[in-house]
This record gives sequence, C-alpha cells and structure tokens, in this order.
Amino acid sequence: MVVIPALGLALLCLGMVAAAALVYRLAHLGSPTVVPAAAGRAVLQLSVIALILAAALRHAWSAVLVLLVMFGAAAFTAARRAEAGRSGTWLALAIAAGIAAVLPATLLSGVIPIRGVTLVAIGGILLGGTMTATSLAARRGLDAIAQRRGEVEAALSLGFGDRAARLLVLDNTAIDALIPGVDQARTVGLVTLPGAFIGVLLTSGSAVQAGAVQILVLIGLMLSQACAVAVTVELVARTRVHRSMPPQRSR
Repeated sequence: MVVIPALGLALLCLGMVAAAALVYRLAHLGSPTVVPAAAGRAVLQLSVIALILAAALRHAWSAVLVLLVMFGAAAFTAARRAEAGRSGTWLALAIAAGIAAVLPATLLSGVIPIRGVTLVAIGGILLGGTMTATSLAARRGLDAIAQRRGEVEAALSLGFGDRAARLLVLDNTAIDALIPGVDQARTVGLVTLPGAFIGVLLTSGSAVQAGAVQILVLIGLMLSQACAVAVTVELVARTRVHRSMPPQRSR
C-alpha cells in the first residue's frame, strides 16, 4: 500500500486543514490559522527532507551524513528544551551514549541490512526517542535542583559531597524521564500501533515482519534512553549541565 502524491491527496489534505481551522473557530480553540500554518510548515519541511533523502539513501556513507546532521539537531533541541544555556551542549554526550549503546550492535549483528534507508530509519527513531528522554531528564533535573535547593544545602551541611547532595533530589526526575518509553512498550499493540510497525505494513511487509521490527525498535529505545538518562543525571549532578543562578540582591 503506497500513498500516491497526486491531486486527490492534495484535495483531501486541504479539506482536512479547512475542517480543523473551522473547528478551531467554532469551538474557540485559538486562532484558526494555527492548523494551516502548521500544515504549511510540515509540507515545506517534508518536501525538502524528501528530496534530500531521495539522494542520501542511495549510499550508506551519505546516510551517515544525514544521521550526523540529525544528531546535531537533536543535541541542539535537547539543550534548548533543558534551558541550560551553553552548558546544554554537554547533552550531546548523553545522546551519543544512548545511540552508541544500541545502533552499532544492531547493525553489526546482521539482524538488519546495512543500507542507507535502514540507517536513517532506525537511527532516526532512536535519535528522536533518546533526545526526548535526555531533554526531559535535564529539564526536570535542573528544575528539581532549583526548587529543592534547601535540601541540597542541608545535605552539604551534613557532609555530603556536591555530587552526592544533588543526586538526592535527582532520582525521581530520572524515573519520570524514562516513563514514556516504558509505557510505550507496555501498551504497544493494545492501545497504539507505532510508526515502525505501520511503516513495514505499508511497504508490503508481513504483520510478523512488522512486529519483529517494532520489537527491535522498542527494546533498543529503552536501552538507548536508559543510557542517555543515566549520563544526563550524572552531568547535572556534576554541574556540567547547569543554569545560571540569578544575581542575589544586596541587603
């Protein structure tokens, strides 16, 4: 089953965009231009990336270049979401740790073929999930340190080291960052049919093949996210990733 980019697709999408804008207007959900603007941006971005990928996926080396660009974008996005300023660049290390724990072993195992389309597909899914877990762990970890500064200082006064004192308030933030990935694995097939599963089905793969790919992706994601979050917590605890403290007023 393949969706053909033709007039029928364009008319269908335009109709759905118009309907969504009308619902926004009638239900007072916000500006009715939100959906058309978002749809237009999606069309533009996907058109550009489709042209790039059409050329890049022909060779493994060019697919690696695409992945490196995606990695840079993921690291930048994680740093921005964490609101950690320049120190957020350290989060690239956390994302790299997660990807390194999964992607090389997956490719070298021979389970999936080493081709351009495979590298970008599997690597892109891993990058997206790992980036989300990393940014969530960093943001909530930094929030916890700021909000529970008194507990950190109390631990320091009791003789705890800087790292140990911060770790006391970071445990729950790490767990929270991993919940979405674990919940996705628990509910897959019962509540949701993820993209990798649907993608294999739409490209004429069997349901068994689709299930096998999705299992590989989900388990790989849980390992990648666990490694990335562990590194993120360590970076926050050691203040490699931090927020600038507001200047204190003189009394």
